[in-house]
Amino acid sequence: MPRIPLLRDTPPRRRRVIALALVAVIAAAGVLVWSQTGEEASPVRTEDATVEVAAAPGSPDRVRLDTTLYLPEVTPAPAVLMPHGFGGSKNSVDADAREMAERGFVVLAWSARGFGRSTGQIALNDPDYEVADAQRLLDNLAQRPEVRTDGPGDPRVGVTGGSYGGALSLLLAGIDKRVDSIAPVITYNDLGQGLIPNSATPATSAAGTPAENAFAPDGVFKRSWAGIFFSAGSGGASSGEPGNEAPEAGQEQDDDAPGGGMGGGQDSAAAAGAVAGAGQPGGQAGQGGPGGPPGAGNPCGRFTEAVCRAYADVAATGKAGPETLELLHRVSPVSVTSNITAPTLLVQGERDTLFGLDQSDATARQIAAAGGKVKSIWYAGGHDGGRPGPKLRAQIADWMAFHLKGEGSDPGTGFTYDVQGALRADGAPSVRTVEAAAYPGIGAPPAERRQIPLLGQEQPIVNPPGGNPAAVSGIPGLNGVAASSSRLAGLFSVEPPGQSARFASAPVDSQVLVTGSSTVRLRVAANGPVPPEGAVLFAKLYDASQDGTRTLPGNAVAPIRIPALPADGSATEVTVTLPPIVRPVESGHSLVLVVSTTDQAYATPVQPATYRVSLAEGSALEVPVVPGTAVSAGWPVGQVLGIAGTLIAALVVAVIAGIRRKRSHVLDEDLADTPLVIENLTKSYPGGLTAVKDLSFRVEPGQVLGLLGPNGAGKTTTLRMLMGLISPSSGTIRVFGHTVTSGAPVLSRIGSFVEGSGFLPHLSGQDNLRLYWDATGRPADKAHFTEALEIAGLGDAVHRKVRTYSQGMRQRLAIAQAMLGLPELLVLDEPANGLDPPQIHQMREVLQRYAATGRTVVVSSHLLAEVEQTCTHVVVMHRGRLVAAGEVNDIVAAGGEATFRVDRPDAAAETLREAGVSDVDIEGRLVHADLGGMERADAVAVLVKAGIAVEQAGPRRRLEDAFLQLVGEEANA
Repeated sequence: MPRIPLLRDTPPRRRRVIALALVAVIAAAGVLVWSQTGEEASPVRTEDATVEVAAAPGSPDRVRLDTTLYLPEVTPAPAVLMPHGFGGSKNSVDADAREMAERGFVVLAWSARGFGRSTGQIALNDPDYEVADAQRLLDNLAQRPEVRTDGPGDPRVGVTGGSYGGALSLLLAGIDKRVDSIAPVITYNDLGQGLIPNSATPATSAAGTPAENAFAPDGVFKRSWAGIFFSAGSGGASSGEPGNEAPEAGQEQDDDAPGGGMGGGQDSAAAAGAVAGAGQPGGQAGQGGPGGPPGAGNPCGRFTEAVCRAYADVAATGKAGPETLELLHRVSPVSVTSNITAPTLLVQGERDTLFGLDQSDATARQIAAAGGKVKSIWYAGGHDGGRPGPKLRAQIADWMAFHLKGEGSDPGTGFTYDVQGALRADGAPSVRTVEAAAYPGIGAPPAERRQIPLLGQEQPIVNPPGGNPAAVSGIPGLNGVAASSSRLAGLFSVEPPGQSARFASAPVDSQVLVTGSSTVRLRVAANGPVPPEGAVLFAKLYDASQDGTRTLPGNAVAPIRIPALPADGSATEVTVTLPPIVRPVESGHSLVLVVSTTDQAYATPVQPATYRVSLAEGSALEVPVVPGTAVSAGWPVGQVLGIAGTLIAALVVAVIAGIRRKRSHVLDEDLADTPLVIENLTKSYPGGLTAVKDLSFRVEPGQVLGLLGPNGAGKTTTLRMLMGLISPSSGTIRVFGHTVTSGAPVLSRIGSFVEGSGFLPHLSGQDNLRLYWDATGRPADKAHFTEALEIAGLGDAVHRKVRTYSQGMRQRLAIAQAMLGLPELLVLDEPANGLDPPQIHQMREVLQRYAATGRTVVVSSHLLAEVEQTCTHVVVMHRGRLVAAGEVNDIVAAGGEATFRVDRPDAAAETLREAGVSDVDIEGRLVHADLGGMERADAVAVLVKAGIAVEQAGPRRRLEDAFLQLVGEEANA
């Protein structure tokens, strides 16, 4: 068996070490395969059934609930109720129910009244309707022999659901003490605050969110989201289409996962469907709203009359009346959170313009104040960003396993949040998880609040007649789609001119991880009449990068209603609580506060008005920061073993590279002062292609060498081998006596510009150079920035952003980069590409000035005239081979053609013909002759002897002529 080529020159002892490392790699791969071939998941049986419940308290009429029971392999077992999100059905949570059953729970899923195949009307989780239905389902579970019980009629049970289903889990736990544990996901605390928020409040909670979430009648109606859900309920229920999952720390997004159970899937799908004009009846209609089933002439659809009347009240005026306020409070978890004692895991999305992080914050504080056990998780998803991924769903199952079975370790009452970074090359965002000891203000100090000064003068803003055109901060349910595309994100963030005031901070000098709600104090004054409903403004906090790109984290907007402004034009001071976000604001970025008069997602006054907005005296943006520790998501055995295998393979490569680098340290003393010697260099590729064949030449100190050849001659391949970017098939390259290999230390003595150079457009030329030099790890005082810039001749332009540079300036900046550290050998590949004649002339001067310092330059170029004027020496290549090498003048003069400037051209021509020169032309006082075998000095002697004054004599051919002749001869050989 032949030896491995890479090891053919390795000593026996080292070969054994490398062989053992390879065996370790193979063994690791075997363990990886073994670790991924475990037993199949336990089978899950299902039972479908229809459960009848009272249509209303005390009513003889019945509502039929369509249910599915998921039974694990081993029973009796604790049970988990799994309600669905708004617009979904029991089918929406099928995948999540099966996952939970595979963990050993009896799971009951059902279509809520008014959805799927269940009859009845939608009452928005009213305690007398949907919550009472869930209580009857608990009664049924207590009678099942497969369900573990804590006593007669008392099943051991947990409840988890997303959005609408999450609110039901909270309401059920606050009303029925039989519930032992809950895990609500992306849900609301107060439906009034969720749909009609008002963030102009003076106090904030520990996490920076409103201190009191009691519904404010002077809030601002979230028209788009409310309309979407009323439309979804009016037209009929969906069957639960697949939804998307939010990315997790270390988790690739699973686009094939079935949707919807744990939030995001149903409500977001309902939103997207309503936006697209969906809402056709689906499944069995059951009982319709007042006046009959859903359809023409029935605006209430599946909603109860009370819900329909409440929506009409707020939709028509933008404000809620007393009856609407009472209804919204009754169907909201805030009405019962003081009664919840069951251990509660709150999972809330960071990309959620429907129910923001403030809703989860209020629930956490209320349950903790009542003595309940609470753990909070903020994840990189939500109604706009996707449902929980598999790792987060596993955490929910772990929570239930501990609190219902006593299995596993105590999840505790800590606080974790996801930090979503930039998009990776595969289109998925990077996500890391940060863990704090406890939720801020609940068993932990309040969040640290960092003061960031804002700058900006008082600015006038206008509310246009009709509130149109309106600013666009996002599209409900589709914001997650926009986040994956910078172009779409730009379309989803539009501010009409004249409607907004802007206040910006200075660039931050280190990353600021905003975690929660920021606050700022503003002064607002009216210029003229104020609409009867008061002034309505919208505050947004942008993250602005150095190149001017602005990002609105989570598409979050804070609506502000100021009921009354002084008629005399004096200012009113208000404290604005911005929506809670999690956003790493990177070093060099700024925070920009935008206050506008309109937003298309909200109801705004139609009367025209003008306001003046300014920062309150001494006010600064107060940003919450929650310190924590980055954590992993458990022990991913397969990934760890894969990484281990990769590291071992890298070790093998490093050993081989170390051997090669050691050889590169061997110095040829005779060539220690010679910049470049290439001997018998060959580079071949699979398939029989040979790019360079037996190339040999030498470059001495102080030379400017031009590497010439037509396309495909092997010039760039040669330069790439010179820079250690690719390895030769055979032959050697020595730089100052050292053999060049990948990573050889001698490469630090070479400056290069090969196949273009990339620069960051938003940075100045000087900043780009400093960033490049810092990446080399060499001391700053060795860069010689001043000398390199002086030679490159950029002048003051080096302080401008690169995006303003012309092509010529970019090329000179690239050469300045190659010159950093003043390398003894400068290698440039086509440096004049794209330059106009004046820029080429400047480039020539740059190279000649650099060579004048005693260093050496190698230039690859196809501009022969420039090479002739710039270079002292040339190497001509064709089809990978050396054609000619030498001084430019020798190459030009090699053909024997000469030109003489004489006083008598006719006589000179005749004299040369008589001397045996047959090809003679006259051009004014110039005589051109092909001397053949005659030396130019002999021709001059013949002319002088004939009495002809010779003023000048020299070669006639240009480098281009010589080049074409050399290449042509080689091509015909």
